[in-house]
Amino acid sequence: MARSALTLAASIAAALPRAGVVRVSALTEGLAGRFDTAAADLDDGRRVVIRFPEDAAASRELAEESRALRALTPGVRALVPFRIPEEQGSIDLDDARLVVMDFLPGYRIDATHLPAGEGAATSLGRALAALHALPTAVVRAEGLPARTPEQVRSEARAVIDRAAATGRVPEALERRWRRALETEPLWRFESTVVLGAAEAGSFLFEDLTGVPTVTGVLGWHGLSVGDPARDLQWLAAAPLAAESVYEAYAAASVRAPDALLRERARLYAELEFASWLVHGADTGRADVVEDAVALLTSLADGIGTDDVAPAAAPDLDHAIALLDRVPDAPAAAVDTSMQTDAYDPEMLSAYLAAERAGHDAGPEEQDEADAEALRATEAALRRWTGTNDA
Repeated sequence: MARSALTLAASIAAALPRAGVVRVSALTEGLAGRFDTAAADLDDGRRVVIRFPEDAAASRELAEESRALRALTPGVRALVPFRIPEEQGSIDLDDARLVVMDFLPGYRIDATHLPAGEGAATSLGRALAALHALPTAVVRAEGLPARTPEQVRSEARAVIDRAAATGRVPEALERRWRRALETEPLWRFESTVVLGAAEAGSFLFEDLTGVPTVTGVLGWHGLSVGDPARDLQWLAAAPLAAESVYEAYAAASVRAPDALLRERARLYAELEFASWLVHGADTGRADVVEDAVALLTSLADGIGTDDVAPAAAPDLDHAIALLDRVPDAPAAAVDTSMQTDAYDPEMLSAYLAAERAGHDAGPEEQDEADAEALRATEAALRRWTGTNDA
């Protein structure tokens, strides 16, 4: 049964024994009712968020987030240009754990409304680059998941196999995904610290000198070492801003250029459709299965016979070919951890909308896209040469 804001606030006395509640208010996090939440102002001036899980899956997620936040010491937090929540206290309540965290100010921007150009998009790209630059020892020391590129590929293969076993995946899609699995260059990437469950709602913005800037990041339950493309797949739902985010991310990245970052992000986005199908089959939800099949069919119609990435190409020539094939909508907005209890079909549908928009482009728009890709290629090559000459 859902707990009211007042009921949740009453628990603060147990979680924070020396704190008094001055004011309490409802808080909507957009988490589809998986958590009961409230905001409270305390007599010591702090503002906190109270969260209580509604089911076992949400309880596990909250426990994972608490563990992740413990790994993020003050020294680690000083390395990123945004705030990270801190756990203030917790108590066991009705066979689950209620957690109190500090409240981070700011506003969210819906992916479809995220604008291109300097501002929110570029700040977001830089924020992700800073996150991915954190030392992997931060995650490993806490015993959080750490995946190699081959393990990441094996997980993708498992999702494809399970979806294919339902007999409901269009043949063209299955072939496309399996070709991607066998495309060796696609899986040559450097594992980094990743948020692992990034979506548009993970980022809090404030206007600094009139410019929307990422000042806080939420949703740390998927913190791990893995493929940085996971944190970018949601950009399929942000067709206006995707290019700006990717450019800012690449410019701020301290790692070697990742020529196939977008293509892997696109693949992960498509595999969320497959995971939605598996979720429906595993839970016996015929409505979910049919919804997933409709999404997969639309996706198959949109991509035609294209591959996720070229089968092979050497070094710089490989990068040039890939930059010329950058898709208009590189990724999707869903739970990147592939936990099948957290999918949002509306966000999955956003991927198809972006995909159709790209295929509807006329010759003039395509010419401009090709020219832009060429400019991006030249810029990437200049950055690559400068990096390697240093």
